[in-house]
Amino acid sequence: MRLESPRNPRVKNWSELKDRKGRDRQGLFLVEGRREVERALAAGLEPSAWLVWPERAGEEEKKLLAGAPVYELSEAAMRKVSYRENPPTLIGVFKRTAHRLADLPARPRRVLVAVEIEKPGNLGAMLRSADASGADAVLLVGDAVDPENPNVIRASTGAVFFLPLAVAGHEEALDWLRRSGLDLLAATPAAGEVYWRADMSGPLAIAVGAEDRGLPELWLATAAQRVRIPMEGAADSLNVSVSAALLLYEALRQQSG
Repeated sequence: MRLESPRNPRVKNWSELKDRKGRDRQGLFLVEGRREVERALAAGLEPSAWLVWPERAGEEEKKLLAGAPVYELSEAAMRKVSYRENPPTLIGVFKRTAHRLADLPARPRRVLVAVEIEKPGNLGAMLRSADASGADAVLLVGDAVDPENPNVIRASTGAVFFLPLAVAGHEEALDWLRRSGLDLLAATPAAGEVYWRADMSGPLAIAVGAEDRGLPELWLATAAQRVRIPMEGAADSLNVSVSAALLLYEALRQQSG
């Protein structure tokens, strides 16, 4: 089979999937690497195409190549398509997901609300913690990073495919939280209450905001509880993924009795 070169129009189209505009226009996204591909398939996602670096592909990668056309790419073509500095042997092209509120669980116990999170690595790490701590759903609110950004997928180690996930505007998200019977807990350094003293034993939505701006006033004003994470050193903020993990696991501890 002739290898696809970087000049091939198909390769150009696949490379555009690294950007949100390209993903939105084509209705597709990339899943890079065997581990992430395996998790996408385990979650029931259906591939549209397989992109393979044949010189490096082993039997484990070849076993995954079913259900879609297979294209063998030259090293230069793989580097053009891949988001990573060191391209993987296998990239799956998958159809975009709707991420609707209507598809979330009707009566969740623990929900993470990520408000205007812009850094893919942070969101991916948050999704990984949400999955590990048993969160029932994640809401991405406002001008947030695309959950199908390749770096979100990588940083989440594929957990993004298993979590019920929705993208919504501010008012729409708050309305869904009210209808779902969830108390809203907002994380903010200005709060007087330390997070482990808050009551997280009931159905709960944990809201965190971007590190540089924090949560918008709308979320702080709506919250039933505001909490802070104490910081004893010189740093004036924590990575938002660390904050989310601490709050998620405290909620798990309390709700586990």
